[in-house]
Formats: sequence, C-alpha cells, structure tokens
Amino acid sequence: METLFEFLGNHPFLAGTFGVLLLLFIKNESSRGGASVSPQELVNLVNHKDALVLDVRDSGEYSAGHIVNSLNIPQASLSQRIAELNKYKDTSVIVACKVGQSAGAVGAVLRKAGFSNVSRLSGGITEWRNQNLPVVKK
Repeated sequence: METLFEFLGNHPFLAGTFGVLLLLFIKNESSRGGASVSPQELVNLVNHKDALVLDVRDSGEYSAGHIVNSLNIPQASLSQRIAELNKYKDTSVIVACKVGQSAGAVGAVLRKAGFSNVSRLSGGITEWRNQNLPVVKK
C-alpha cells in the first residue's frame, strides 16, 4: 500500500489521467443502457405513467415468476422480435433481467432502434424479489 502512494506521488499526471478515464468509462457504461431505476421507482412509473416492463429473461425463468403485466422477449431473440415493441417507442420502457447486468446491453439496442425513454431495473428481478414485491407465476 505504501508503494502505491509512492507511485501516485511520483506520477501525478499518470494517476490523474487514469482517474479521469475511469470516471468517463463508468459514466459511459451507466448511460449506455439508460438510467437505473429502483423497484419503488418502477412501481411508480407503471402505476402513474403506464410504463412497459420488458422482461428479457428466458421463458422458463419468466414462467417461474415475473412482474405483473410485464412483456417477455428473451434477450437472445430481441433482434428478431423488436417490431413487437414499436407501439411503445414513445412510452417509458424499463428493462428487467435476472440481476441487472444484461439490461444495459438491451437498453442500448432499444436506444439504437429509436426508443426515447429506456431505463433498467436496478438489481433486476432478484432485487425485486428481495424486496418482497409481488410476482406472477405463469
């Protein structure tokens, strides 16, 4: 640890450049797939703004439990089925996956397809269940 501080002291330009690049990388990655919304914010958006919840897990996981009125289009088949979402281009779309990792990539695909208001569920369905929010089993 002592050598780390010595290195930072001896190379402030290098350390500063690394810090700036790290912050820019984090900002870029977080904005790429849309803003992150908490489960409580999702409930608010669905109840007051008629937002669409797009569940991108596979059909088996979706059947085991999903958010009420969510639409299931697995991530693997999104590019073939994106036309099904065209009527939601002007509404809020919240992407939900298992733990929140693949939702960013799906959000980026939706933004490229012309969706203006795309967000992702922070923590995914796992966080939704951890907060004891209701799920529907098919």
